[in-house]
Amino acid sequence: MEVTEALIDKLAKLARLSFNEQEKAEIRADLERMIGFVDQLRALDLDGVEPLMHMSEADNIWREDLVRGEISRGEALSNAPSHNDQFFTVPKVIQK
Repeated sequence: MEVTEALIDKLAKLARLSFNEQEKAEIRADLERMIGFVDQLRALDLDGVEPLMHMSEADNIWREDLVRGEISRGEALSNAPSHNDQFFTVPKVIQK
């Protein structure tokens, strides 16, 4: 897979990010390294290797729930593509 300027622009648009030319060059290099790593993994002979469901034998390791700080309504809505002053607005998905 070739990492092109168009691919980087498309990913940036989907992620709602913007990059300058230097950042695009860094992202391109990172993506090429990641794709190269996946290609190395594809080259491995995995015949007879059972797939893993989990990376460790540990099961149901729970952590305590901690109450942490919260963000203001304005901060929560600041990155939303569409909102009014109180709520996120989304397209109607249920029809009667």
